Amino acid sequence: MAEKALYILAGYDDQTEAYLAGIQNKLYEQGFSGTQTKDIPMHITMGSYPVEMETELKKRIVKLSTVQRAINVTFSHTGIFRLPTSDVLFIAPDVNREMLDLKEEFKDSMDKFVWTPHTTMLIDSPNIIHKAIPNVLKEFSPFAGRVAVLHMYEFWPTRHIMSVPLQI
Repeated sequence: MAEKALYILAGYDDQTEAYLAGIQNKLYEQGFSGTQTKDIPMHITMGSYPVEMETELKKRIVKLSTVQRAINVTFSHTGIFRLPTSDVLFIAPDVNREMLDLKEEFKDSMDKFVWTPHTTMLIDSPNIIHKAIPNVLKEFSPFAGRVAVLHMYEFWPTRHIMSVPLQI
């Protein structure tokens, strides 16, 4: 079992959440289940931290939410990654300055991977991912959305700690 950790997630406005969750739910309806964490909001992971940092991170998120404006993003592509297995199917926003500035607030993350902003649709074996791609492409069209909230979760098991809206 993986070691417990805290994760900061950049969540979306209601419309963006509904659109992305709708695509993922269609995958579930078509029999794809995957190993991605379920029953959490659609998001971009901004960083991971040791559980001992919970109090500090809560304060940081609340303080940041008083000055951080919601971020307009454009979703224009889907993709797969995580070499060598290619087991993550995602929809990604185009990177913009505001998103990079938000990520900078979490540069002390203990993440093992190079940060790639994305919203996971499915994590599964490569052959299942390749079967799911046409289903995502059928549902997906480029669209504009907003990063509008910061969430903090602990994994595993999943524990929602807080969600704080960004400034409008």
